[in-house]
Formats: sequence, structure tokens, C-alpha cells
Amino acid sequence: MLTSLCTLKLEPYFQAALSIVSCFFFFLLGPMNEENFFEWEALIMGPEDTCFEYGVFPAILSFPLDYPLSPPKMRFTCEMFHPNIYPDGRVCISILHAPGDDPMGYESSAERWSPVQSVEKILLSVVSMLAEPNDESGANVDASKMWREDREQFNKIAKQIVQKSLGL
Repeated sequence: MLTSLCTLKLEPYFQAALSIVSCFFFFLLGPMNEENFFEWEALIMGPEDTCFEYGVFPAILSFPLDYPLSPPKMRFTCEMFHPNIYPDGRVCISILHAPGDDPMGYESSAERWSPVQSVEKILLSVVSMLAEPNDESGANVDASKMWREDREQFNKIAKQIVQKSLGL
């Protein structure tokens, strides 16, 4: 039952991706292959007028069998240095947190996952996160500290990551 609900929710996105990789303003995405709706690749473009501008950052979205009741997980597969991205690439953002109340009290339940969210909404939230990190609930302590205390050095590291993302 839950798997069929997941398939129903993902099917429209999947069908669009079969004919052409879905292209939105800030990202490209689609299933990794036709047999598996549950693993998607995404390319996220760095937002304009930020230290990540011009970067192209690959990521994977992994959908659970009970999607859309539970959120997908997202992980960048390239090097990233950002307050809300763990060193292993996992993304820490409210929209990807399970529904309900936050035991730490940082997020309201309205900010967390709900089944009405879409793949596009997730990726737009991640693009916004790249532009405006939340350094109060950092997944990468070093990046959070540098974002607050030495923005020039943070921007320098981000620019190096952008260059690597472009193969320069």
C-alpha cells in the first residue's frame, strides 16, 4: 500500500524525466534509471550573487518506500563547505526533517516535511539554503563558525569548490 502511494506520487515526475530531464530554474533532476523511482540525481546550480554562483553541484535524492509520508534524504556527491551540509554531503534542512515537533526546538512543525511537499520545493529550498545558510543549527561546525566569523575566508573556500565543480 505505502509503496504504491510512493509510486503514485513520484510517477508524474518520473514520466516527465523519461522524455527529457526535468529542467527548472536552478536545477536539473531525474531518476537514476528507469527501473528505480527511489533514487534520483540532481544538478544544483549555485544561486546568483552568492559565493556559490556558477557552481554545478551533483546530489542524490533517496526516497523511502513510504514516500510521501516520509521525506527523502539528500546528499551532495561533490565536495561542499556549507553550514547546513555535513562533511559527508548530507543536507540538513527543515523540509527534509520528519514530520512532527522538533525535539531540539529549532524548527516549527510547519517548517518540517509534509506529504504535500514536492521534489521541486525541496530543491528550491536547498538553493535558498545555499544563498542564506542557517548558522545557528549547523551541520558543519567549521563552516558555521567561518560563516559567522570570517566571511572572506568562507567565500574563498566556496569559490574553490565552485571551480572544482566545474572541473577547473
